[in-house]
Amino acid sequence: MEEKNTPRRPRRNTDEQPKAAKNESLVYGKNPVTELLKSGSGVDTVLLAEGMAPAVAAYYTAMAKEVGAAVKRVNPNKLRLMTGTDSHQGVAAFASEIEYVTVEDLLEAAKAKGEPPFLVLSDGIEDPHNLGAVMRSALLCGAHGIVIPKRGGASVTPTVIKSSAGAAERLPVARVANIGETIRRLKEQGVFVYCADMDGVPLRKNNLTGPIALVMGSEGSGVSQLVKKLCDGVVRLDMAAEGTGVDSFNVSVAAGIILYEIQSQRAAKNA
Repeated sequence: MEEKNTPRRPRRNTDEQPKAAKNESLVYGKNPVTELLKSGSGVDTVLLAEGMAPAVAAYYTAMAKEVGAAVKRVNPNKLRLMTGTDSHQGVAAFASEIEYVTVEDLLEAAKAKGEPPFLVLSDGIEDPHNLGAVMRSALLCGAHGIVIPKRGGASVTPTVIKSSAGAAERLPVARVANIGETIRRLKEQGVFVYCADMDGVPLRKNNLTGPIALVMGSEGSGVSQLVKKLCDGVVRLDMAAEGTGVDSFNVSVAAGIILYEIQSQRAAKNA
């Protein structure tokens, strides 16, 4: 099998340009990369050789997008040097460098601290810079972890780790097949689930002190309608510049504001 050893949490350079010769998380060859992308175990980056047939490149690009992985075109000779073989078949991928946990692990972490659960859910945040910034705010505001989808959103890539200022390596991350089903499970365990949307209740009018999960939607379409219907409440951020054409906060900025308010209310209750 055309695959190197893939440890779950390699400590590697997080620069944009990976140093594969020193990295054991590199998988190469069409079948191994395809299986890795389908496995849901997490992929940081997919490398495609320049000159690859357009249809083949489109196939891997589509799969990479589904799992939130970045795609980079590289010179075939560079790919040969990175993999150490001519049999790379024009494609390679880096397995995720963090170890994902389960939602149950996040709830157990809260229980171990004697605190009501405080989770953040990504309903399709696609930009790794935004996801990294959300994770940074989540860690600093006391969240017990973040939940991201296996498909349809960014995974924890080197860009996410860099954007999070290292928070991505400290904040537990659960990766789930279905955000809606995760919300149902959380509600069954007494977690009150909010989502952020423009037609919600003003943020400060909500009691955010108990077991809570906050859902943040994608940059383009926000929280999906199905997910919104599953939530217990919807919060919104009031804005002073209405009518200017700037009608919403960036998702990472909005998350930071809401997470800080949650932290503030929880701290005030425990004071």
